Amino acid sequence: MDSLIGAIDLVTEGQRPLLVSQVAKGDKFDQQRFARIVAQGCLHLQVNHNASPPCPSERSQRGRSLVFFGLGVLAATCLTSYGGGEKTELIVPENGFISLNVPLTPLRLGSLSTRTTHPYYLASLQSLLDKAGLNIRIRNPYQFKTKGEMLEECQNQALLKSLIGSSTSCGRYARSGFKQCGRCVPCLVRRSAFHKWLGHDLTAGYKFSALGTPDKKHRDFDDVRSVAYAIHAVKQRGLDAWIGGALNSAMPGASPDARGVADRGLKELSEFLKSQGVL
Repeated sequence: MDSLIGAIDLVTEGQRPLLVSQVAKGDKFDQQRFARIVAQGCLHLQVNHNASPPCPSERSQRGRSLVFFGLGVLAATCLTSYGGGEKTELIVPENGFISLNVPLTPLRLGSLSTRTTHPYYLASLQSLLDKAGLNIRIRNPYQFKTKGEMLEECQNQALLKSLIGSSTSCGRYARSGFKQCGRCVPCLVRRSAFHKWLGHDLTAGYKFSALGTPDKKHRDFDDVRSVAYAIHAVKQRGLDAWIGGALNSAMPGASPDARGVADRGLKELSEFLKSQGVL
């Protein structure tokens, strides 16, 4: 969803982006359709890293962002403008709430709350590119926007509404039979964004839709409970107690803007879960 909004905004602003996609099973043809409709006449590079490690496979996909950035850097260095010495922007569209990914509960430590576009991570990657002599600037235009705000502020609302329902957000898409589960954190943020934007969801359907259902597949599912815990923690102890050390002075992004997007993103989730009867 965020990438689609990013592409729509760039084209509406008069840019001609080179679109780069990591091919994933179930998404390939949607990627092609989006690129063809949104960015007519622009190039679209689809690549599958197809890695075959010489050891037991690590199945979490937590390292996938390095693949995404690597593909983006590779594509950027192939541009004529880059060869002519111009600095090339690598645009990484991601809403600030997911980018910061403040741990929802005290148990979500380390890699249990991955931060693959966190400002600190992006700054570290930028430093690496600079030291390698690569004339590329990484930028996330939506660092301080919630997903709902991205939908509301997209510059071509008619095009957005015609395509956004077919976009994919689910963190368990393949495991859910190539249907969005509706209950993982990415799905919850997606559904909350629709609730803020239109008051209803344009997605064809979710495997677990009625989250207020009192069972372990819906209301009591771990991710749903974790979001509810975070909302309760903020009500009881305040926003800063919930954020804790997730935004500290050593990290880029430790600013009122970062705190604000964490607050507004959690409020979007709260309003949605209230509408579902979870809270």
